[in-house]
Amino acid sequence: MTELSFQLYSARNVSSMSEFFGTLSALGYRQVEGFGGLYADAAGLAADLKKNNLIMPTGHFGLDQLKDSSGALRIAETLGIKRIYCPFIMPDQRSEDESKWLELAETLASLGEVFTKEGYGFGWHNHDFEFVPTTSGRTPMEIILETAPKIEWECDVAWVIRGKADPVAWFDKYGDRITAVHVKDIAAEGENPEESGWADVGHGVVGWDELIKKVQAKTKAQYFVAEHDNPSDAARFATRSIATAQNWK
Repeated sequence: MTELSFQLYSARNVSSMSEFFGTLSALGYRQVEGFGGLYADAAGLAADLKKNNLIMPTGHFGLDQLKDSSGALRIAETLGIKRIYCPFIMPDQRSEDESKWLELAETLASLGEVFTKEGYGFGWHNHDFEFVPTTSGRTPMEIILETAPKIEWECDVAWVIRGKADPVAWFDKYGDRITAVHVKDIAAEGENPEESGWADVGHGVVGWDELIKKVQAKTKAQYFVAEHDNPSDAARFATRSIATAQNWK
């Protein structure tokens, strides 16, 4: 079985994250992925995870957090994070031409040197906007991976699809850079509008039972992270998603 991790952003609206850790543990999760908003009390978070038999091998850190590299390193060490991924930039940090993407890629390359020197994996996590071609014809995703050739990629497969790209074609080209994937599903057209058109893993149109085999064959992914960007019920999402993954070999 592919061990499924859980991106805690999917549970950002729960009344008690500590109680939700207990739910995840009871469901059979052993790994979670953190995000920037959780790190204010890293020691307390680490204790809560340990109490619930959970580890956090991967974490999302925003650019500003990463630029405070000593602070980010302290957080990662406290939480036992092994791989650090930068997850997002705001619209005003993007450009239609290559300029801001080149700037971002150069920044990521520099940050990557800092974190890999300390023994951490470091990479970028995509959304859909990286697959909209720039005025040069190159996509931001290509610019990032080619301008920062040593960084890794946490591939959010459903966002690749929403970016009107073929994830398998990207696996074929850059699979050796993909060290983690976000296991996310898309609802059938017109379904789940209250959840922004996302679905629980295995209950949408992505076809994960087959796609996971291609992820395993074509990439170097070590972490498989379930995520739903806007679930109305995080426990339902966690329950149905791990049930789907338990059928994978």
